[in-house]
Amino acid sequence: MTTLDAEELRSRLVAPNGPYAALDVVETTASTNADLAAANAADRTVLIALEQSAGQGRRGRSWSSPKGGLYVSVLFRPDVAPAKLPWLNLIAGLALVRVAQSVGVEATLKWPNDLLLGSGPGKGAGILSEITADGSVVVGIGLNVAKLPPDVEPAPGGLAPTSLEDEGAAELDRTELAFRLLVELAGLEGVWRKNEGDAVESGVLEEYTEHSSTLGANVRVELSGGVQVQGVAQRIEPDGTLVVRGTDGVDHGVSAGDVVHLRPA
Repeated sequence: MTTLDAEELRSRLVAPNGPYAALDVVETTASTNADLAAANAADRTVLIALEQSAGQGRRGRSWSSPKGGLYVSVLFRPDVAPAKLPWLNLIAGLALVRVAQSVGVEATLKWPNDLLLGSGPGKGAGILSEITADGSVVVGIGLNVAKLPPDVEPAPGGLAPTSLEDEGAAELDRTELAFRLLVELAGLEGVWRKNEGDAVESGVLEEYTEHSSTLGANVRVELSGGVQVQGVAQRIEPDGTLVVRGTDGVDHGVSAGDVVHLRPA
């Protein structure tokens, strides 16, 4: 596995040759999301770290970010309605699926922010999108590339951690993986943006539905304040909301929450 070649990535991805405004690679940082959020950066600015010391997941949880992974944050300033911005999180998931499949690894998506790899399956990546004070969105992606050390903690809900190498990936050049990920992300986001954030017209809702492991599953959604919704995941709405038919027979729309896939009854 090679390290990241920042100059090559810039030459291929930054304007005028590519879709991004700027791209930097750092050896280590506390959090690529936090760095970009504080930078007042241009639309489509990329920051990549080889290691994070204070990576975060949803609800302020720590995200293990050892060397050997790919930690990418991209700042977007799309001119779309604020209610449509959560789709950036789901679009990042689609980009990850495409990258995993390109190296021969089976991949699905657990709504709203996890990439599942292999037949296990295990959690191979997490996504955290944050809206900044000026209305831009920083999309953070942590992808496990190299074999994981044995002391990595399971994800919420008991998902075992895994990586592309653990799942037998055919190619692990991190520069090429970063390039593919950013190309896929820019392409998906660009079509979505061109369609003013419409998930149906841009095709992202259909593609996300195709790759979702949550839809049709018996799930428990853990909401803030200790509230839980349990039932069968039915569909994802055009605004990105997950609809769960509860044990009471009522459809519940969930816009944010931790989803646990349960064993069939």
